[in-house]
Amino acid sequence: MVVPLTRLLVGFLGLQVVLATLSAVFPPDMTRARQSSPVALDRRGTWLRALPVEDGRWRIRADLERTDQAFLKRLIAVEDGRFYRHLGVDPLAVVRAFGSAVVHARPTSGASTLTMQTARLLEPRPRNLGSKLIEMVRAVQLEAQLTKRQTLALYLTLTPYGGNLEGVRAASLAYFGQEPTSLTDGQQALLIALPQSPEARRPDRRPEAARMARRSVLDKMVRAGVLTEAAALEAEAEPLPRRAPFPALAWHVAGERARAAPASQASVITTLDADLQARLEPMAAAIAASQGADATAAILVVEIKGRAVRAAVGSAGRERAGGWVDMTRALRSPGSALKPFIYAMAMDDGLLAADTQLTDSATRFADYQPENFDRVFHDKVTVREALTHSLNVPAVATLERLGPEAFAGRIEAAGAHLARPKSELKAAGLALALGGEGITLRDLALLYAALGDGGLAKPLAWTEADAKLRERSGGTRLVRPEAARQILDILREAPAPRGRAPSALTRGGPAMAFKTGTSYGFRDAVAAGVVGGYAIIVWTGRADGGARGGLTGRDAALPLLFDVADVVGAPATAPRPIAPKSAPQALQTLRAQTEGPRLIFPPDGAAVQVEALGPGSRGLVLAAGGEDLTWYVEGKPLAADPTSGRVVWRPAAPGFYRLSVVDGQGRKASARVRIKAG
Repeated sequence: MVVPLTRLLVGFLGLQVVLATLSAVFPPDMTRARQSSPVALDRRGTWLRALPVEDGRWRIRADLERTDQAFLKRLIAVEDGRFYRHLGVDPLAVVRAFGSAVVHARPTSGASTLTMQTARLLEPRPRNLGSKLIEMVRAVQLEAQLTKRQTLALYLTLTPYGGNLEGVRAASLAYFGQEPTSLTDGQQALLIALPQSPEARRPDRRPEAARMARRSVLDKMVRAGVLTEAAALEAEAEPLPRRAPFPALAWHVAGERARAAPASQASVITTLDADLQARLEPMAAAIAASQGADATAAILVVEIKGRAVRAAVGSAGRERAGGWVDMTRALRSPGSALKPFIYAMAMDDGLLAADTQLTDSATRFADYQPENFDRVFHDKVTVREALTHSLNVPAVATLERLGPEAFAGRIEAAGAHLARPKSELKAAGLALALGGEGITLRDLALLYAALGDGGLAKPLAWTEADAKLRERSGGTRLVRPEAARQILDILREAPAPRGRAPSALTRGGPAMAFKTGTSYGFRDAVAAGVVGGYAIIVWTGRADGGARGGLTGRDAALPLLFDVADVVGAPATAPRPIAPKSAPQALQTLRAQTEGPRLIFPPDGAAVQVEALGPGSRGLVLAAGGEDLTWYVEGKPLAADPTSGRVVWRPAAPGFYRLSVVDGQGRKASARVRIKAG
């Protein structure tokens, strides 16, 4: 007993060695398997787009999880009843086919298993005995490399269905207008019959041959016990389909996601909402048509929670000029759309508050002298007024205080890329405030989504898996929540486009916080908004960057932004409580850079009541504007918290104290403060 078992084991090991050697020296050619396309689906599984392969063939990767399980069972029953029991070649089928050929003096039945058919599809050869032997060897090799489900998926990816259709998903969509997730009995029979003679049985060209082939398969299904005779008769009466075009929704992004998918992935579940996408694409086409033959448009809708991109319209249609270019990825000038972030960072750094007074007058910054869009100056204005009316000189002055390099660095650190033109003049960096840089709409969406998320920046999510990760991730702090909130409050006060009532006066309407931008030469019209949990970016212009006459962001993009917000169906939000519109005393006026640090809290002469005193108390968080600051109480330095970077003062007793703050250049600001015990 031991000797036969030993011989059997040795024989089995020898077979494995032979197979391994064959696979190493003479491996199956998997090129056609790799040259297949996944399907980009929306968040709910709706087909968006797949990519053709060589010669325009639709070789769509099969997804067994999205394939009717009854169809899979019947396919195996009709084509290869012992599929799960053989090792690639079915000896019983070979014996049966050989015996039948001897009796009838010609081949009357095949011996090809699904695995052998898969091998033939991978490496097509003339049908003869030599080819059949090679297929057998290849089938055994495939069985050694793949699981049964992988083999079945590969077969359903490569099998032809007529014309340029390969794979069951391509056939199901082209003939039935749906994924093969739920198929009728007649549809299943047709999909089983077509691969045997795909051109001769095409239902759109040879309906009678297709009907006869379907009837033959229905009979086989009845004999195999996987279909009743009554169901077969009913299935035979189903009308034959005609071929329909494939969907091409979210053409740019869906193609991008499909190209980026691993070779083993059959379906890419994107974050896109097919219904929303289908409603926005005609809107982009309509507004582009209204702005000239060479105009195009782009739209991005990002759900702030998870940063899921719910719609991405890359152009106004591929039939228009530049329509094949995805304008959400193109570098364009944002015009004034970055001004909110200049003021947000200045607030974050303690340079100003919403109602700090700025000067709007003719000002030269080294070799750079900006003008307002309307060429009118307004003298003294608040930050609120400057941002609401998009005044240029105050924005440039604020950027000068921040430092253009520091501003750009914080934008880059948040994950957005700025592409600025090279210049020999350092002061030219101040043009950042007015759109003197390139940025993609995707990065602009990242920044505005950060405003809507309390100043926290996170990358956009293009797949549902990434969106779940974004929800749990911490992100990068762009500005603090208070600064983000104040900027959004200001942007909600901007005048609505013509023909649209202010959101505060529209019953049930969402409170839109928005900013527009217009680039030099009216090349780009941008509108960005935060509303109802979404960040929305719209753009109109020419794909080639050509100038356009007089089309501003307010006129050419803002109406579309409001229309998109209506389609998104953002929920109504309650208006924020009315807050006093006055800046803290220390921030009444933006100070020049030469004036040193500004002590913000506690201000000079303040009386501060604290709940507790001493080392164990919560203390007071000290705030000042400036760089490289050191704090002193009665001449003794205070150390900053190593984790948060904040300076907390915990007075030991009530009374009067002298606070001082000194910046890196030795300039000082002081305050006399009274501490009162609670």
